[in-house]
Amino acid sequence: MDARSIILRLREKETLSADEIRWFAKGLADGTVTDAQAGAFAMATCLNGLGDAGRVALTQAMRDSGDVMTWDLPGPVVDKHSTGGVGDCVSLILAPALAACGAYVPMISGRGLGHTGGTLDKLEAIPGVNTEVSEAKFRQMVGALGCAIVSATGDMAPADKRLYAIRDVTSTVESIDLITASILSKKLAAGLETLVLDVKCGSGAFMGSTDEAKALAQALVSTANGADCATLALVTDMNSPLAPAAGNALEVRECLRVLEGRRQGVLLQLTAALGGALLREAGLATDEAKGRSMIRAAIASGQAREIFAQMIKALGGPDDVTEACLPEAPVVLEVCASNAGVITRMDARALGEAVVHLGGGRLYGGQKLDMAVGLSDLGRVGDAVEKDAPLAMVHAADETAAATAAKVVRGAISIGEAADATPLILETIE
Repeated sequence: MDARSIILRLREKETLSADEIRWFAKGLADGTVTDAQAGAFAMATCLNGLGDAGRVALTQAMRDSGDVMTWDLPGPVVDKHSTGGVGDCVSLILAPALAACGAYVPMISGRGLGHTGGTLDKLEAIPGVNTEVSEAKFRQMVGALGCAIVSATGDMAPADKRLYAIRDVTSTVESIDLITASILSKKLAAGLETLVLDVKCGSGAFMGSTDEAKALAQALVSTANGADCATLALVTDMNSPLAPAAGNALEVRECLRVLEGRRQGVLLQLTAALGGALLREAGLATDEAKGRSMIRAAIASGQAREIFAQMIKALGGPDDVTEACLPEAPVVLEVCASNAGVITRMDARALGEAVVHLGGGRLYGGQKLDMAVGLSDLGRVGDAVEKDAPLAMVHAADETAAATAAKVVRGAISIGEAADATPLILETIE
């Protein structure tokens, strides 16, 4: 078996065997496969696809290319993954809420990608927090608290790490087969029993159309189930930022408000929906309605808030995290509506890019983030606004950056006479 023959068969639209795919994944991890061969494999996959069985085989092979965790805990091991959006800080609320409901959540998360924020960056906006922990520390936190949100530990899915970097420079990122294997290989390496996926579509998502998002959701669900992880997906709207804020510390502030019962709205709604579906799938709730009630009760009782505080302390943060702990930008600029009406359009991607250019995201690898900057007081499509009322507050490092971001905000939000707001949850795929 060799890389050339595997690439040739894939180029000729022949079906690869599971053994061939495993061999190739092993070669990605140990260097037997060259960068040129990896790029050719990615392009052939992007053009011709692997088929359902091949997608499962690649996912499992990349999962097994490095460390795979196992757990012995008195409850189901579960997780949630989002395909990325603006103002999406659900994980920070959902993980402790699930733990309060009897689940165990070993959440291995990532940093910001493009215009979307990263869960690890948001957590590290809290002074002292360090999400890079040892496997022993990770296991201890999950066992004691019920959840831990950390960066990848050990050598997990090295084949994916190699292939991802090559896809980024060979215009093969968009392949559903490669996206699916990349997402799931890392999640399944964490030893999950049950997974819920939040597949976003709209102006702030990587999948712009509903059809694209549904196709990805179906591929993810069928592949994960084929790899023996019970999985379902919610296809959700990302034509408006999810939280009323975008930016690391600003989103943590919104999470604290939800956890403390001071903020309702779509962020809580989606948290409860994802959690309810996951609790039902994991056998902790009789149905999704009961699961949603359990999530809301865990938040209303303050139990989720307490678990979140303990997790932050365990990661090196303050003894009791509050809004007062979070950094604040020196310049705050109000962006006001030029006329009364209804928000008819929001370019969520442009709003996310505004946060990146304020310093809240990365324009190049290794860039140090300004955790305090971003946008707050954001509405949603369908919201009524009055003339001269704030559309957003820009939090910036200086006046020039604030003015530039304000111009982007004005261009990203349209006001008219009426708008049909898109439902938050478009479809559930099992």
